[in-house]
Amino acid sequence: MEKINQSVTEFVLLGLSGYPELEAIYFVLVLCMYLVILLGNGVIIIVSVYDSHLHTPMYFFLSSLSFLDICYTSSSIPLFLSSFLTSKKTISFSGCGVQMFLSFAMGATECVLLSMMAFDRYVAICNPLRYPIIMSKASYVPMAAGSWIAGSIDSVVQTSLAMRLPFCGDNVINHFTCEILAVLKLACADISINVISMIVATVIFLVIPVLFILVSYVFILSTILKIPSAGGRQKAFSTCSAHLTVVVIFYGSILFMYAKPKAKDSSGADKEEVTDKIISLFYGVVTPMLNPLIYSLRNKDVKAAVKNMLCQKCLSKGN
Repeated sequence: MEKINQSVTEFVLLGLSGYPELEAIYFVLVLCMYLVILLGNGVIIIVSVYDSHLHTPMYFFLSSLSFLDICYTSSSIPLFLSSFLTSKKTISFSGCGVQMFLSFAMGATECVLLSMMAFDRYVAICNPLRYPIIMSKASYVPMAAGSWIAGSIDSVVQTSLAMRLPFCGDNVINHFTCEILAVLKLACADISINVISMIVATVIFLVIPVLFILVSYVFILSTILKIPSAGGRQKAFSTCSAHLTVVVIFYGSILFMYAKPKAKDSSGADKEEVTDKIISLFYGVVTPMLNPLIYSLRNKDVKAAVKNMLCQKCLSKGN
């Protein structure tokens, strides 16, 4: 039996090393998308703080989501981009642990946060008269904070369980980042505890929030359909359409990434690995890029706040 080597000090991120013709294309695409992520989500945060009309639970959750997307992408995209500019595609053992913690924490937090946003829309549409009481500042701030705390605790557990494992000298991660499943494949010890903990985490942070969101929207749609006027139904649905679109994109990409069948032949497996990496890239970059676009394009309040802020900036410069 091969002797276990616990002296691994760094990992090699394979990424698209086997496809050099794609690296230049993806470098430009990812760089542009990352800049859009920083700009779009940054604008959402600024206008949510700047405009007093947006000091509501919905925009507080939205600004939290935008901050989360910036943190999530910034934990991996800079390293991902730098790997295209140098032949050295390594990350230190501790750096890998930090990156794994941040990405896992942000993912788990977003799952819970999206369910909190669904509850906010449920109260706003199904119980509008009690909305100011139920969704007071004393309620929605702890809800958002609880999402971050829960996601961080889950990430501490998963990351510590993964990084304590011994490795047998193979330190090549077949991924763009220190994705936990890719790292676990390198371990030369029993990972049954890791698998069990990830199944439990999946139920708590994925299945339960999805069910909660589905139940919330069943009540929301039921209430909307009872509105007599077509204009009233359209107005009510428009208040939650952006959130519903983000939910479908977020959970749809996760479902497609982890629930699709695996190829059995070697050639199919190689193609599948490239596909998995591209889907992972979509989940990690495209979704955070789309979130502010979806909310700004579908939301008159955000567009009005942006215009108002720009106008005031122009007037202040003119004076």
